[in-house]
Amino acid sequence: MPSLKRFSNARPPWFYRVLSPRYLLCQVPAGDRTAYLTFDDGPVPEATPDVLKILLDYKVKATFFCVGNNVRLNREVFQHVLEDGHAVGNHSFDHINGWKTSPGAYYNNVMHCRDFVESRLFRPPHGRFTPSQYLLLKKEFRFVLWSVLTLDYHHAVSPEQCFTNAKENLSPGSVIIFHDSVKAKNNLLTALPRFIEFALSEGYSFEALNESL
Repeated sequence: MPSLKRFSNARPPWFYRVLSPRYLLCQVPAGDRTAYLTFDDGPVPEATPDVLKILLDYKVKATFFCVGNNVRLNREVFQHVLEDGHAVGNHSFDHINGWKTSPGAYYNNVMHCRDFVESRLFRPPHGRFTPSQYLLLKKEFRFVLWSVLTLDYHHAVSPEQCFTNAKENLSPGSVIIFHDSVKAKNNLLTALPRFIEFALSEGYSFEALNESL
């Protein structure tokens, strides 16, 4: 098991933060206590409906960055996301790793996802992409990274640590990543309602991302 020290920083790398918000989005410029919940890797029937129930219970809107092949396989779950009034974004067709993929193949994979997810918001899987890939896609998409990574997907991170990552890094304009995936489900369903309750108690509200940010 890897040391948990490597997971202590829930913020994105500094070079992403330098590029935000002009070239990509890590944190939304905000003067009020608005934050942005986002969910990656779905939709899947094992986790996404549970997330939707939690969001409905707290009357919170969010943004789901969807894997195109999961949308293809789970169209009813995806439709539920849309019907509940949440925003959606492109997370590539099959969660492709930009550091291991040529620019052309990466572009084609992301565009294939667009056949299933109509959105100009794009989050690179793993946060990994190259300058060439960015240049190919920037006219088509707004790149969205994060300011708070909960690490809910990692087996070495407990639900309590996941909650703490979100709580201690929350600030106005935060873009927070959870994952509506099978491997993140235990951490997600424990930490998410606690985090929402904490944020609301601190005067925060939650909104979905929009393409103009």
